[in-house]
Amino acid sequence: MSEEAVSGRIVTVPNVISFIRLAAVPYFWWLVLGEDAVGTATIVYVIVACTDWLDGFLARRLGQVTRLGKALDPVADRLMIASAIVVGLIADIVPPLIGWALIVREAYMAVITLTLAGRGSKPLEVRRLGKLATFVVYSSIGWFYMVAIPFLEVILLPLAWMAGLVGLVLYWLVAVQYTGDARRILAGLKSSPTSQESA
Repeated sequence: MSEEAVSGRIVTVPNVISFIRLAAVPYFWWLVLGEDAVGTATIVYVIVACTDWLDGFLARRLGQVTRLGKALDPVADRLMIASAIVVGLIADIVPPLIGWALIVREAYMAVITLTLAGRGSKPLEVRRLGKLATFVVYSSIGWFYMVAIPFLEVILLPLAWMAGLVGLVLYWLVAVQYTGDARRILAGLKSSPTSQESA
């Protein structure tokens, strides 16, 4: 998508969807920790996960790609995943091995993102493998929540563990790739004429 096609509009159909996904995050916390309604929380999580692609698809389809939307979409994704992990750890839904490994990875990527932002760099380009890893992680966390529903445990527990371990491998592999991307960006900034003039 060219830079000229990105607008500064705020109220668009894709942005409204992103806002709804963001609003679902505190509702999700309340359902699990306040109401112990794991089943309903799982439905909310699945809906948010399934609409992960919808706002971006509509933005391109309707010609409503905006700067706000490009920022909101990944924030909604990360907040929902992080919330499901943290709440799942608190409520003994997500296994510590899976939950803590994902939290450390997210913290690591946050450091990289903030470092690039502090240097005035644009965000990292999302990799296809990163999208696949996010999908697998979404699936595994969702299945662990479904496992908390008694009659689904026998069926979904093996799938949850398998997807969780595969998701961890993919997530950390992508983190290594993003590390390389960040190093190249930072090296480019250091060697740019602007940085040399200001040095």
